[in-house]
Amino acid sequence: MIVAGIGFRQSATLQSLQHALNATGHSAPDAIATPSDKADAPALLALSKTLGAPILPITAPTMQAASTLTHSAKVLEKRGTGSVAEACALAALSHNATLLTPRHISLDRLATCAIAKGDPR
Repeated sequence: MIVAGIGFRQSATLQSLQHALNATGHSAPDAIATPSDKADAPALLALSKTLGAPILPITAPTMQAASTLTHSAKVLEKRGTGSVAEACALAALSHNATLLTPRHISLDRLATCAIAKGDPR
């Protein structure tokens, strides 16, 4: 299973999310993982509908338990992880998940996306 982990600011648009996803080189994930407090954001719902991929809400403790390749001090302070996108992508899958791409940032810097592969949880 291929999962796109997505982190974003509330002001992110569908185009922000699509650009971050496209920057990973994987434009057709099986699912989208994001923090549970943002799973109902309009831009994310639109991306889910466009891709035909379900949204997998990830709780803060589950996200914080994932080990990320990249580390943003600001994100670590706010979310307790180095990369929301990487942590969500990994946390949505079983323990054998691996990152295919680290986080990529949209041109407007409002969204990030990372891709992980593994068995469903």
